[in-house]
Amino acid sequence: MKDLKHLYYFEKLLEDANNELVRQAQDEGLKCIATTCENVPEPLLNLPGTFSVRLRAPRTGSMEMATYYMTSFLCEYSRALLERAIEGGYNFVDGIVTPDGCTMMNRCVENMELLKTMGQGKDGFFWEYMEIPQKNDDNALEMYTLQCRNHILKPLAEKYGIDTSDEAIRAAVDQHNEVCRLIRQIGDFRKEANPRVTGYEFHILTMASYVAPKHLILDKLRETLEEIKTREPDAADKYRARVVFVGSEVDDVDVIKLVEESGAYVCADRFCYGSLPGRDEIILNDEEDVVKQICRQVQGRAQCPRYWDMAKMTGRRDYVADLAKEYGADGIIYEQMKFCDPWAYERMIGTIVLRDEHGYPVLAVDRPYSIGSSGQMRTRVQAFVESIEIKKIQGGKK
Repeated sequence: MKDLKHLYYFEKLLEDANNELVRQAQDEGLKCIATTCENVPEPLLNLPGTFSVRLRAPRTGSMEMATYYMTSFLCEYSRALLERAIEGGYNFVDGIVTPDGCTMMNRCVENMELLKTMGQGKDGFFWEYMEIPQKNDDNALEMYTLQCRNHILKPLAEKYGIDTSDEAIRAAVDQHNEVCRLIRQIGDFRKEANPRVTGYEFHILTMASYVAPKHLILDKLRETLEEIKTREPDAADKYRARVVFVGSEVDDVDVIKLVEESGAYVCADRFCYGSLPGRDEIILNDEEDVVKQICRQVQGRAQCPRYWDMAKMTGRRDYVADLAKEYGADGIIYEQMKFCDPWAYERMIGTIVLRDEHGYPVLAVDRPYSIGSSGQMRTRVQAFVESIEIKKIQGGKK
């Protein structure tokens, strides 16, 4: 296929946390508010005068200092972030809001604060820690809403004078929804039998929407959507299988590329930093409190193993099975960051349920934060693709 006009631009943005558009927005006077997890409602960080970034540590090398403070038994995502913070890589941030999605991320940000890795020269800089529900019920919603008011809206107003009115929040939701619509419309082309956008290209576009000011990427996303509408796809036999990629945090640009180079087209992305359900729109009415509406929808659609009630747990597997059916997948790759406890349990149970109850071939893997050109991962994916092909030849069920 012909290269997308803006793909290289987006790839370059992802090479540095403090990317070109972050610097441009700050030059415009906007405050950069960082977070580490999808459980923080994104629109509340993107009010007029602010913009959000999800922290990541591209081109991570040694993590010796972070390992010294956090031990080698904590996930590499949390250690990579701490290492980059110690290096001074997040000094551009004007505040950080982190949820207790897991104890590892809490320890990561607590060490960042204790080591004074951010906020130098920024009088309004703040560290905020949010409690996140473990159940999806009314009591949890009340707590979640209060947490968002106390740990997002309150410090933004007090530290930087940000307008946190309903009108400002609704404007942020409108901008958020436009980004979501564009990303999801591009992602829908993955349903085609002969897709005109690769999983890797889509991964790059989606990640950029999490780490760059939204108002500065909208024009390029619009143009990319129009470009893809008339794009000529590659030969139909380029990929040997279609897979849904499921699991924990994936911000490494090489993961999806490696899978697709191994013969499996990534047709759907159910992982942190993905579009499903991360790029669902937020629909507001005029009757209810606007913050509660946002929290209800973020809480209701969340696929995070932080939620332990039975409806949520069974719903996560049903959601993946529904995606596999909707996007025409032949199999599922269930991944987890090494030493990620919540996703380790989820991966184990999800692998069994999706294979035995829904009939899909499942490859379960744990992986490092930066996968690079992992020969082991490539071999496992290639073997998985071959097993799917054998099942097709034998006429077996999915």
